[in-house]
Amino acid sequence: MEEKSVEYQQRLTKLEDLRKAGVNPYPNDFKPSAECAQVLKDFGELTKEDLEAKNISLSIAGRIMAIRDFGKASFIQVKDRTGRLQAYIKKEIVGEEAYSLFKAMDMGDIIGLEGALFRTRTNELTVEAKRLRLLAKGLHPLPEKWHGLTDIEARYRQRYLDLMVNPEVKDVFLKRTAIVKYLRDFLCSRDFIEVETPMLQPIAGGAAAKPFKTFHNALGMELCLRIAPELYLKRLVVGGLERVFEINRNFRNEGISTQHNPEFTMLEFYQSYATYEDLMDLTEEMISSLVQEVHGAKKIDYQGTALDFTPPWQRITVKEAVLKYSKAPEEIFTDRDKALKFSKELGLNIPEGLSHGKIITEIFEAAAEHRFIQPTFVTQYPVDVSPLSRKNEKDPSLVDRFELLVMGREIANAFSELNDPVDQKERFLSQLKEKAAGDVEAHEMDEDFVKALEYGMPPTAGEGIGIDRLVMILTNSPSIRDVILFPQLKR
Repeated sequence: MEEKSVEYQQRLTKLEDLRKAGVNPYPNDFKPSAECAQVLKDFGELTKEDLEAKNISLSIAGRIMAIRDFGKASFIQVKDRTGRLQAYIKKEIVGEEAYSLFKAMDMGDIIGLEGALFRTRTNELTVEAKRLRLLAKGLHPLPEKWHGLTDIEARYRQRYLDLMVNPEVKDVFLKRTAIVKYLRDFLCSRDFIEVETPMLQPIAGGAAAKPFKTFHNALGMELCLRIAPELYLKRLVVGGLERVFEINRNFRNEGISTQHNPEFTMLEFYQSYATYEDLMDLTEEMISSLVQEVHGAKKIDYQGTALDFTPPWQRITVKEAVLKYSKAPEEIFTDRDKALKFSKELGLNIPEGLSHGKIITEIFEAAAEHRFIQPTFVTQYPVDVSPLSRKNEKDPSLVDRFELLVMGREIANAFSELNDPVDQKERFLSQLKEKAAGDVEAHEMDEDFVKALEYGMPPTAGEGIGIDRLVMILTNSPSIRDVILFPQLKR
């Protein structure tokens, strides 16, 4: 059990004394008439004489972030959701009883006060309190220093404190909200419909990942937290919702790193009568205009690296990338044994039974993926690693698919959808063989999805964008934990 500090005990004593004196330390009847930022905006340019002539009275409420005590008078900094404003509390003005109440307050308490605006001798806009109320007593002191790597994990665990004392952290999450809104508005303006699909699914599908499993007592059945909404969104396309999207939470039972959190946010969308090439154009427009909206320019800095989102972005195939960034012989793309041999030369530990296409993908990820710092579309992935993608007409060993890479990381994954039910069933069966051979991330068979395709799905392209990773780039955040309010941590 956590040991309470001396200051905690002192504050608890103050709380008990207030209750004994008939003061409710947690009332809920104070209504501020103004917010700090708006006060500064509306009256920040007025002179001392203007303020005296206008006699502007208002009420504000917020957390006490600083106290300068001069005995019978004090200056405090009050912080609400919009910003900070100074207040002046004088015993002669508020009265002895109210000033005694104020003296029982500490930094971190929530206060409400009413008064008129004036300027101090240092010309700072200030509220001269005529009345004040304690709105919530804080029992813990605010952290004096909340910066640096020594406190990084505590910041994640106690995000409420992080937000309270680090304004730049709040800015990140306000920007995240604006990013999600922009993406939603962008798609809605193009006639996409926003929907919600199940987070509890009998079969985890739509991605190669290990699911979290749970059990529903009333139904007497095992369920999975979704790893992707894909198969449900495509059912909606079958049903006639030809442009559809979801901003969704996905769950994957995998490791935690600066790039991975087991619970994360995706934007996934589908457009009928479109190809993966159409989605490259749409993605380029959507994200480049988003960067412009957020930063006022298409060129930004990320952790010391200059990134340029000005279209057009580089487009390169998996094969071209491997040949460009490694000494691979071209024969690895037609000869599995040579691919396996080359993978070992790269130091990869490839299981002997791994398919040719998966070996090629492992080689690409080791030799080339990290090279793509600027926004790049990598296309033509092997069919083995793309069980839901449409085969390429010219080379059926490949699929019509792209991944968008920025800083060597996958930001988006998209493809022309497989809508041939016979082919889809065969691919599911192939995945079952791989699962039986020990691949825990292989797809399950989803008979109902195959049945939906048997009713006919129009030619369609679909895409998933990792919101957390995109927000990392656009807020210059080094870790995914910096852009998730409550990231998963060990106990």
